[in-house]
Amino acid sequence: MLKELWSFRDRYKILHMTWFAFFLSFVVWFNFAPFATAIQEDLGLAPEQIKTIAICNVALTVPARIIIGMLLDRFGPKLTYSLLLMYAAIPCLAFAAAQNFSQLVISRLALSIVGAGFVIGIRMVAEWFPPKEIGLAEGIYGGWGNFGSAAAAFTLPSIALFLTFGSGNLLNWRMAIALTGIVAAVYGALYYFSVEDTPPGKVYQRPNRQGGLEVTTVKDFWFLMLMNVPLVGILAVLAWRLAKIGFFDTTGLTITLLALLGLYLFQAYKCWDVNKDLLMGKKRYPPEDRYKFSQVAMLELTYLVNFGSELAVVSMLPAFFELTFGLSKPAAGMIAASYAFMNLMSRPGGGLISDTLGSRKWTMTVLTGCMGIGYLLMGTVTGGWWLPGAVLLTMACSFFVQAGEGSTFAIVPLIKRRVTGQVAGNVGAYGNVGAVAYLTIYSLLPEGDVGNRVFFQVLGITALIITFLCWFFLKEPKNSFAEHHEGDEPELPVPPVPTLADEQTY
Repeated sequence: MLKELWSFRDRYKILHMTWFAFFLSFVVWFNFAPFATAIQEDLGLAPEQIKTIAICNVALTVPARIIIGMLLDRFGPKLTYSLLLMYAAIPCLAFAAAQNFSQLVISRLALSIVGAGFVIGIRMVAEWFPPKEIGLAEGIYGGWGNFGSAAAAFTLPSIALFLTFGSGNLLNWRMAIALTGIVAAVYGALYYFSVEDTPPGKVYQRPNRQGGLEVTTVKDFWFLMLMNVPLVGILAVLAWRLAKIGFFDTTGLTITLLALLGLYLFQAYKCWDVNKDLLMGKKRYPPEDRYKFSQVAMLELTYLVNFGSELAVVSMLPAFFELTFGLSKPAAGMIAASYAFMNLMSRPGGGLISDTLGSRKWTMTVLTGCMGIGYLLMGTVTGGWWLPGAVLLTMACSFFVQAGEGSTFAIVPLIKRRVTGQVAGNVGAYGNVGAVAYLTIYSLLPEGDVGNRVFFQVLGITALIITFLCWFFLKEPKNSFAEHHEGDEPELPVPPVPTLADEQTY
C-alpha cells in the first residue's frame, strides 16, 4: 500500500480527495484559535468570554456527529460530505460579520457542526480499503486531515495580514475566516463530482431501519441508552457554563435544560423505533449477524481520552509554554503547534501498528497506557525544566495520543458494517464530550503551575483508567485482518453443469 499511496488513482484518489476534505473542515473548525486575542481586542471581550467561545467551538459537534452518522449511512459519504463543506460557508460568513459576543457564540455553535465531517470519511475510506489495510488508510485520512488545525494556526495570521490591503488594520481576521468557508464550499462541489461512494460493482450497505443505532440484543439496547446520557449531559454542562457568564438568565437556563431532556427522550424514542421488533420479541438476530455494543462503548471511551484530550491540550498549550517558560506569543505558538504537527505521522503510525502487530486490541491498550503516563509526566513540567526536554516530552506524548486515535478508528469500521456511519458518529461524538469536559475542568482551575499540573494529572489518570478497561473488556474484532469486509466475500465459483459433449469425452 505504501508504494502505491502516491499514485492518485482508483482508491488512492478517493483517499487523497477525502483526507483533504477533512483537512479543510478542520481549517474551518479551528479558524478561531489563531485570532482569539485579535477578536478579544477588536470587540472588547473579557477572557471568560473568549474561553466560552472556545468551548462553543466543540459543543454542537457532539449531536452533529450522531446526526451526520445517520445521514451518512442513508445517503452515502459523497453527498453528505459535499453538502457539509458547502454548509461551512454560512457560519463562517456569519462569524466574520459578528459585532458582539452573542453573535459570536451563535455563529460559533453553528460552525461547530462542521467538526462532524470526520465520521463521513471514516465510512468512505472503509468502503474502498480492505480490513487488512484499514488501520493505515484511516490513519492517513484522520492524521493528515487533523493537520488542518495546525495549518490554520500557521497560515491564517499571515493570510489575514496580507488581506489588510494597506488599510492599517493589524489583522483582517474577518476576511480570513470568511475565506476559509468559501474555499470549503468550492471544494465541496468539486468533491461531489470527483468521487463515488463505493468501488465499481460494490453495493453500499445501509441499515435495516433509519433513525437510531440498530443493536442486536435487548441488553445492548439498555447499554446504548446509558451511553447516550453523556452526549446530552455534556451539553447541559455547556449551558451551565454559558449561564455562569451571563449569556443565559435562570429562565433561559431552565428552558435549555428542558430542551436537552427532550432531545434525549427523542433520541431514545428513535432508538426504540429502530429496535422495537427486537425489544418486543418479534425479531431475533442469528449469531453471525450480531455485534456487541460493549465494543462500541469501549471505543467511545478510548476516543474520549485521546481525541478529547487532544482538543483540550491544543487549546491551552500555547499559553502553557508562554507562561511556564516566559516565551513570546509567537515562539510559544510555534512550539505548541508541534503537538498538532505530529498528526502527520502519529495517527497513520497508530493505524499501521494496528495493521502489522496482529492484535488491534493490544495496540489500543498499550497506546492508551503510554498516553496516560505521558500526561502524568507533562504534569511535572515547570519553569525549571530544560525547554528542549519539555518540547520532546510534549511531542512524545502527542505521538501516543494521536496513534491511539488511529488505532481506535482502525477498529470502528470492523464492528458492524451496515451501521459504520452511526458507530463512527457515536465514537466521534465522545471525543467532543471529552473535549468539552476537559476544557470546562481547565477553565475552573487556578491559573499557573498548580492548575496546569492538576489538568495534566486529570488527563493522565483518566487515560490509565480506560487502559485497564481496554485490558479486560475490549475484544479483538472478527476478521480484523481479512482480505474483504463483511458482506464483500467473493462467492465460490459454481461448477459448470456437464453437457452431453462433456460426457462423450470420457
